[in-house]
Amino acid sequence: MENAELFWERHYRTRRTWDAHVNPLLAETATPLPPGAALDLGCGAGGDTIWLARRGWHVTAVDISTTAVEQVRERARELGFADRVATEQHDLSRSFPDGEFDLISAQYFQTPFPLLRDQVLRTAARALRPGGLLLIVDHGSTAPWSWNQDPDIHFPTPTEIAAELDLDPERWPVLRADMPHRLATGPAGETATVIDNVLIVQRTAGTE
Repeated sequence: MENAELFWERHYRTRRTWDAHVNPLLAETATPLPPGAALDLGCGAGGDTIWLARRGWHVTAVDISTTAVEQVRERARELGFADRVATEQHDLSRSFPDGEFDLISAQYFQTPFPLLRDQVLRTAARALRPGGLLLIVDHGSTAPWSWNQDPDIHFPTPTEIAAELDLDPERWPVLRADMPHRLATGPAGETATVIDNVLIVQRTAGTE
């Protein structure tokens, strides 16, 4: 049986980062923030990392695929952002990047392979600096181009995700938990209305 690293490595070997775009909910969340240190969990094609770096953020871009992080590193170098982008290969079920961050983004951090996702995201919450934000954006519906077309799949709601994280609400209050709709474009140019499940938590000042 194929493992997660081989699956995603094969995926990114056949996909270039050059046309990658920022995820709109990351742009919406980060635009009003002063640039700081950001962590892009599952950076993939690198659209979010490059968008943040353009705006002055220092970004640690993490993915299970070595090819993905190498492509993001090369793209950052070509654009003159090499000093703002650090790339690390991690299987997040086994290791997590060092450091503290003002913004941690987990965009569609879902996989067909076993992953203790709640543990990874709890670790992410604890890696926030005081005042920092953890932005979790999940699929809330199945797009025609999604790799998982199981009609019985359950997409956890933002409230369910928050319950799974089981964070102290006084130390990590929820700032946003909703399910907006948007018009999305697939890899072949097709469009469909999709649902995003959005959760934002903040680490309060003085959290140990």
